Amino acid sequence: MFSITSLITSLVSKGKYLHSGNHRVRQIQTSVRNSGLLLDMVKIVIPELTNAQHKGNCGCIAVVGGCQEYTGAPYFAAISALKLGSDLSHVFCTHDSATVIKSYSPELIVHPVLDHITSVSEVSKWLPRMHSLVLGPGLGRSAKILNNAQGILEEAKKENIPIVIDADGLFLVTEHPDTIKSYQKAILTPNVVEFSRLYEKMFGEQPLEDEPVVNVKTLCQALGNVTIVQKGYNDIISDGVHVLVCCGEGSPRRCGGQGDLLSGSMGTFNYWAHKAVEDGVSNKSLDVYGPTLCAAYGACLLTRQCSKLAYEKYHRSTTTSDMVEQIHPAFEFLFV
Repeated sequence: MFSITSLITSLVSKGKYLHSGNHRVRQIQTSVRNSGLLLDMVKIVIPELTNAQHKGNCGCIAVVGGCQEYTGAPYFAAISALKLGSDLSHVFCTHDSATVIKSYSPELIVHPVLDHITSVSEVSKWLPRMHSLVLGPGLGRSAKILNNAQGILEEAKKENIPIVIDADGLFLVTEHPDTIKSYQKAILTPNVVEFSRLYEKMFGEQPLEDEPVVNVKTLCQALGNVTIVQKGYNDIISDGVHVLVCCGEGSPRRCGGQGDLLSGSMGTFNYWAHKAVEDGVSNKSLDVYGPTLCAAYGACLLTRQCSKLAYEKYHRSTTTSDMVEQIHPAFEFLFV
């Protein structure tokens, strides 16, 4: 059974903000009771497994990323989507990274097209089959690759596909904010540094000191109510109207790749949540917060639980591979 003492969750409605110091701590503590409602919100969008289903019912996830220098990130994102419960996971990467990524797991469908001159058209042929897109893990900052990624992002929007943007995908958005502006099926997942860069791009100044919730809400509004997850000690999630703060226990270990587990699992949750809403699934919290906040909250909570479980087992030696192994027990603990 889920232990409420293992998670402190704060809900902040429009016009109410979290501040630093004791007031912030008290406000988080007094809203612990809301965590059960949020868990129910996530649980209701998770598709039931039945023998009548066929391959693809639980999601086909596309990860756009992977270059010669960065092959682990797209793998972690894609395998996390599968381990959470999506049926198929595609990776659209550069030619020189494809064999390496494929060697990590036979489960992944790898397309070595991201550096082709016809990359956008080649990926676009697959997009109607995809239920969710994760853009950025291992993308790199080559101008050619970023240009192709921007074109793919535009095509994904035309298909009305839920999108998660992480890592160097956020660099692309910072350079070209209009690429994602007002696309409300998108979730951005910046860390503090990435958030500050995007905030400064939009407002010409650094975020307000000690006002993280205000900053996130303000940036979401400036981007046309795109959902943002500012990763950190607490994950602040907002669409510019509502705010959720995920304060799961996690662990002190900060190995590379945790953000990729988050983005891959969020891609799966993003499809599940949007599909549930489209199918008429109703829940009081889901009706208020909508599918993107639901997906973001579920993925943040899962990632923190994976980190916690892996750290309990491996302590200082914990790696993201160890966290991936914990996706199933973390899911069972939280959502079953």
